[in-house]
Amino acid sequence: MGVGDVEGSRFARAGKGRPRGESLPIAGQGGPQHTFMPTSRADMEARGWDAVDIVIVTGDAYVDHPAFGPVLIARFLEGRGFRVAVLAQPDWQTADPFKVFGRPRLFFGVAAGNLDSMLNRLTAQKKNRAEDQYSPGGRTGCRPDRATLVYANRCKEAFPDVPVVLGGIEASLRRIAHYDYWSDKVRRSILIDAKADLLVFGMGERPVWEIARRLHAGEPVSALRDIRGTGYIVGRDEARALAAAPSRYTTDGRAVVLPSFEDVAGDDAESKHKYALMARLFQHETNPGNARPILQLHGERGVYFNPPARPLEDGAGSGEQAEVAMDELYDLPFNRVPHPAYHEPIPAYETVKHSIVLMRGCFGGCTFCSITEHEGRVIQNRSAESVLREVRALRRMDDFRGTITDLGGPTANMYKLKCRSEAIESKCRRLSCVHPEVCENLQTDHGETIDLMRRVRAEEGVKHVFIASGVRYDLAERSPEYVEELARHHVGGHLSVAPEHVSPRVLEKMKKPGIESYERFKEMFACASNGAGKEQYEIPYFISGHPGSTLEDMVELALWLKAKGYRPRQVQDFIPTPMSMASAMYWTGIDPLTMTPVYTARGLREKKLQKALLLYWNQEQWPLTREALVLAGRRDLIGHGPKCLVPPEDAPQARAPGKPPGKPKPASGFPRHQAEAHVPRGRKPPKTVGR
Repeated sequence: MGVGDVEGSRFARAGKGRPRGESLPIAGQGGPQHTFMPTSRADMEARGWDAVDIVIVTGDAYVDHPAFGPVLIARFLEGRGFRVAVLAQPDWQTADPFKVFGRPRLFFGVAAGNLDSMLNRLTAQKKNRAEDQYSPGGRTGCRPDRATLVYANRCKEAFPDVPVVLGGIEASLRRIAHYDYWSDKVRRSILIDAKADLLVFGMGERPVWEIARRLHAGEPVSALRDIRGTGYIVGRDEARALAAAPSRYTTDGRAVVLPSFEDVAGDDAESKHKYALMARLFQHETNPGNARPILQLHGERGVYFNPPARPLEDGAGSGEQAEVAMDELYDLPFNRVPHPAYHEPIPAYETVKHSIVLMRGCFGGCTFCSITEHEGRVIQNRSAESVLREVRALRRMDDFRGTITDLGGPTANMYKLKCRSEAIESKCRRLSCVHPEVCENLQTDHGETIDLMRRVRAEEGVKHVFIASGVRYDLAERSPEYVEELARHHVGGHLSVAPEHVSPRVLEKMKKPGIESYERFKEMFACASNGAGKEQYEIPYFISGHPGSTLEDMVELALWLKAKGYRPRQVQDFIPTPMSMASAMYWTGIDPLTMTPVYTARGLREKKLQKALLLYWNQEQWPLTREALVLAGRRDLIGHGPKCLVPPEDAPQARAPGKPPGKPKPASGFPRHQAEAHVPRGRKPPKTVGR
């Protein structure tokens, strides 16, 4: 089989993508309009194939929608001419399910799914989650813990000579030695444990295309050592030679040598200091314009990572076959529905099925978030024409009733925002474009976002266009016109924003703007809503237990909430996810950027107490809140006075201090009927990973 042999592939059409202006196909009346990718041998043989080129193994259910990363990669490779099969949530107890398609001609692509498999199963209190949003019926137990490792080893067991390529967020964020919250220890690079041939980190379209193309051309996988956005294992002699000549400056082409796994794995002060140094060195090699290769020794071997892949081209791109553009991905023939084999709803799909992604990437650099590490800091944008084609595709879905549930991405308002100069951007070593202040080189004009919002609203059959992605308020406050447009047309009563905390010290550790920025935006939004004649509320998100946050800081936040009349129901107990800067702080007690000590609530009990303070108004949380106040030396806040947070333990009436008996009114800015837990958008992880 040659590239371009698959019917309807990009290259079968003389190298051309979908003609501009052509409507996207969609699953509408009469069912899906495209063949689902093979999920069984019968599917493969029905296409007249005797084998496949690539098998994509995923821990998620097979939903034929671009919000599901492994499926997006599978469709992308199919669109470029390869025979691709999807092995979704296979039984991992034996290697037999991994043999269902026979021997893949090129490679196995292995991903845990849209979420790290451990985060997918366990909460911040290390308890089992009640639901797996990426499985039919929300059932749990459909994938193993550390799914990437398990799947990769089964692939090797099934066909030892077939290359195994790791990808997805689990592999990407566990590619070097990393702190694992659920085992409370530092684990080796996932490459070492998976025994894989290559690891693709970040968004994988560019590197996976080059891997497939070069393997198809006959190169052995051992020769694929120069592909950006990939890593591999190096043997003893090569590792020693590379480590003996480390990089000294950014343009010398040599590898940055991180402290070894053995140096950072211990629980002693010296090991933790080296871990913090490792995190700092790693973070500064994430800009594709100036990042250097990275080497980390693991015993006698090492893991070597090339610089990150270049960002995708905006819009339709240059059209050259070697390039990958954003529009190409969303013009692929997705059915936008789960595979017909499923008879139960898939919660994550229900969340995103009528939403539209405008861009990828985030330059916020929040320390608790991994979106920047995975998607990159450079914003990559779809063209307005591509977005409008998807709107028309949505319009033809059977269950579409005119409401687009989200028009956004990792952040609602970074579409088309960029550095004023590519030359400056390529040399920049900052980890955030907006902290401690918005960079003077960042273009923050929201004009193209506003224009696109208006064009989507004007499409035939569209009744409502909501913005459900979180709004970056420090950027929004620079564009009164954007806030006006948002309030007048795109908020269904509630707007998501994420101030996270009020303490300047904690916000500095988070790399978030001061609470004053949020309050300015809140005032702008309230004025714009009043001007539009609408009663609307912003829904603020807060994090408890974040590094730097003490019980005293949480008391300060609780008092601020009480003074503002907020009763937050969407409180996130901080989860240290692999590779984030906040996770390094949590494990080491050191801020990697300053190499200074930082307080961290390490015990599950204190984490629970910090969260309880944010839920002080909830009677079920009163015992924990009292305990927290006593430990913080704030017994004065236990009582019935107007400034108290909770009543005494022996209070005759179970009612909140300072509140009259009876049904409380909705708190200003936060309606009481708001859902208890935020359902994450299907294309991105929960808030601890991706807000």
